[in-house]
Amino acid sequence: MRPTNFDNQSASKLSRRKFLATGITAGAASIALPTLARGAAAVTPRSDELPSFELDEITIADLQDGMKSGKFTARSIAQKYLDRIAQIDKQGPALNSVIELNPDALSIADQLDEERKSRGPRGPMHGIPVLIKDNIGTADKMMTTAGSLALSGFTPAKDSGVARKLREAGAVILGKTNLSEWANFRSSHSVSGWSGRGGLTHNPYALDRNACGSSSGSGAAASANLAAVTVGTETDGSIVCPSSANGVVGIKPTVGLLSRAGIVPISHSQDTPGPICRTVADAAILLGAMVGVDSEDAATAASHGKSHADYTKFLNPAALRGARIGVVRKLFGFIEALDPVMNAALDAMKREGAILVDPAEIATLDKFGGSETTVLQYEFKADLNKYLAEFSASVPVHSLKEIIEFNERNREKEMPYFGQDIMVKCQARGPLTDKAYLDALAKNHLLARAQGIDAVMDKHNLDALVAPTAAPSWVTDLIDGDHDTGGSSSPAAVAGYPNINVPAGFIFGMPVGISFFGRAWSEPKLIAIAYAFEQATHHRQPPKFLPTANLQPAM
Repeated sequence: MRPTNFDNQSASKLSRRKFLATGITAGAASIALPTLARGAAAVTPRSDELPSFELDEITIADLQDGMKSGKFTARSIAQKYLDRIAQIDKQGPALNSVIELNPDALSIADQLDEERKSRGPRGPMHGIPVLIKDNIGTADKMMTTAGSLALSGFTPAKDSGVARKLREAGAVILGKTNLSEWANFRSSHSVSGWSGRGGLTHNPYALDRNACGSSSGSGAAASANLAAVTVGTETDGSIVCPSSANGVVGIKPTVGLLSRAGIVPISHSQDTPGPICRTVADAAILLGAMVGVDSEDAATAASHGKSHADYTKFLNPAALRGARIGVVRKLFGFIEALDPVMNAALDAMKREGAILVDPAEIATLDKFGGSETTVLQYEFKADLNKYLAEFSASVPVHSLKEIIEFNERNREKEMPYFGQDIMVKCQARGPLTDKAYLDALAKNHLLARAQGIDAVMDKHNLDALVAPTAAPSWVTDLIDGDHDTGGSSSPAAVAGYPNINVPAGFIFGMPVGISFFGRAWSEPKLIAIAYAFEQATHHRQPPKFLPTANLQPAM
């Protein structure tokens, strides 16, 4: 989820971004990650003083070519990223985006190297290091805590659906990323990117600015080249906002395209994992590795016949030619400085042959904020209690009520900056049979789907809708909480429809992204359009790890 006042909705602020191993030595396979600095960004050297990195901005295809030629092995790649994490994430700029490393990462890489020699690679993800968000369960030596000390020590008895698919594809799960605790569904005054277990994740472009939640660690880690690719999760904005704020690509899939089984939940009607990567091509590869029907997540049954194991076949640099794209103008104008960047992006699309329908407004845009809040509060209580009951033998807390009580007992560590008013409101909700919940869910789907995205796309015969993802990231404020100025994620999030963020430019050196979203199961078309835009603009630039943004006006 992304930050907003849950009781005061507006069209300009629809989307919500909210949504220990042992031993530490440089290059070690396991790094103990304490609860790190909760205050200002660490003092950092200038970007020209930081160590160079051989794998900087490298793609999955490049890594596969390197392993095929013998230049790299899965082990050497994993080791290079471990060294990079030690140098950049835990020292130097100290991004604090990685909450825990997999102590078995190098041995897994060794096994994959042997398999490559004896049988050949399994596919494009064979030997590729991946960092995944710390609400995605793994049955290994790592914890799954959603950033909360209440789940400290918890390791689920089985992999989540996503982790299982990654392992089957031959990926090396390098570790877990920090996040906004409980996926930013604890307080309406939260600090995105902060968790009781992991502390604060910093934005790699300007360390005093926010990495955006809740997949803050995944966004920052991908941008800073701490792994080849990362995985985040979204309820409303938590993939696309960190992607925008950290200058990377993020795909929020149709709900049900990827399994949510084994992921610490907020909402079964909106939750989904998804790729966060530096390029659209890498995001397409990672998405294909994670799709599939899972008997443990009923929502995935609807994806049968609609998913693709290979989304790279849709990477068409000419896809904008003749594409009809609706400009949702009511989702523009978060801040004045964003308008010229977005207008330049629209001009680039037109130069590539896109047909822009401007405006193409979603008639119901400001009408489902309240019902979304109701649904999420009901589902968070029900879904979290169900998740905890599944692992009752090993999980340290067994209900939302016990989590609230834990936080109160451990207020100094868990609530030094903000409280848990959202959790308290959720706890007061009744069962999912309540009429208030059923009515709100029906309203969500009617207004966001049939009368929302589907209606405007039918009216104008559109291939996709477009809007700025969010404004540049704000200065992190541990006293007053997040300073959100708006976002566009809510229509697709509430509908359960796909949304892709692509880098679109910079404002005072801070990245901003543009979102392409559309109908259910339209990932192929959106990936094609996103790729064509990326190839026409090439806005991605690696971060410089500045202590603060350079606010000098361009001369």
